[in-house]
Amino acid sequence: MFRFILRRLLSGIVLLFVISTIAYSLLYVGGGDIARRILGQMATEGGVAQKTAALGLDRPLAVQYVDWLSHAVRGDLGTSWFTGQLVTVGITSRVGVTLSLVIGAILVTAIVAVVLGVWAAVHGGWADKVVQAVSILGFAIPGFLVALGLVTLFALNLKWFKPTGYVPLTESPSGWLATVTLPIIALAIGSIAGVAQQVRGSVTDALRQDYVRTLRSRGLSFNRVVYKHVLRNAGGPALAVLAVQFVGLLGGAVIVEQIFAIPGLGQVAVTATTQGDIPMVMGLVVATAIIVVVVNLLIDLLQGWLNPKVRLS
Repeated sequence: MFRFILRRLLSGIVLLFVISTIAYSLLYVGGGDIARRILGQMATEGGVAQKTAALGLDRPLAVQYVDWLSHAVRGDLGTSWFTGQLVTVGITSRVGVTLSLVIGAILVTAIVAVVLGVWAAVHGGWADKVVQAVSILGFAIPGFLVALGLVTLFALNLKWFKPTGYVPLTESPSGWLATVTLPIIALAIGSIAGVAQQVRGSVTDALRQDYVRTLRSRGLSFNRVVYKHVLRNAGGPALAVLAVQFVGLLGGAVIVEQIFAIPGLGQVAVTATTQGDIPMVMGLVVATAIIVVVVNLLIDLLQGWLNPKVRLS
């Protein structure tokens, strides 16, 4: 197990290096005249040249990247060129907000998708058709339209929730729940569609296996066979899809946070990308890549716990 975790961590480090290299290169190519953006269009050529030199942008790309990387491996991601804020502070102060939305959406997705998927696989017929139709709708409707519809119905018309804003959990648990409920639902709807389909397919295949008939012949109830044995065997593929959905939800959170005016990483990402704030963008890239690596590692460990064959391999 230790060797497995070590291999995963090493592959994660390689992935971080590759992603950061590609991202830095793309930002450098499309960065434009960043010094003039910082100083404004009325800045003199001399002032722009001086600012460019101060930021180190007059050096070759390879030199700039190595300099950034040498600081990044020590935990120093630099300072925002536009706000002067430390990148680590700007990210750590907002990452909890985004993760609360994404983790909440994943939990809702897992619960609802398992219920729908098992229901469709076990009962078939009209139940299966209903789940299929719901899944197609979940795939077809864009997430931002779902978010806008939820705001219009539940916040503006029914006034059950506030349309925008965010209350920290430490300040008021009930206020926090009221501000994250609609964003979590908006994020989860599209994910539920994909995971429910995977659960349905995996459970359907598992129910056709010989061990199910053997367990039933030994007197075990159908519900016990499904929830204790079939779900365990069908859980691996569903977890893999859930990991992919987690990564997608990190991207979807950017749009949802804009619609609900939630101060998460989405707002930082949009602002930094628009301005060409390379240190902040690179910090976001690294933070996102680390989250993805950790999530994939946890999913692999869960799959090993669910399926001994995976654990042995």
